[in-house]
Amino acid sequence: MKISSVTPYNNHILKITMEEGKTGYFDIRPYLESEVFSELKDTKEFERIYNGGYFIEWDCGADLSSDTISAHLFNDLEANA
Repeated sequence: MKISSVTPYNNHILKITMEEGKTGYFDIRPYLESEVFSELKDTKEFERIYNGGYFIEWDCGADLSSDTISAHLFNDLEANA
């Protein structure tokens, strides 16, 4: 699945729209304790995101595949706050 758009939200949540129209939210907080994602605790770093189509990537080298993202999208932003 290809990612059409990615928008960073507060609290380390991403709004993701997939090419086929599926839209949802992805929480990166569970990843923040790993070394490669730890720099994303800084909100400015978290907001510097690049959409590579089949992955998203940050300047620090952290990345997530579209398959991983699609498998963990949720629809209710309030329930996961």
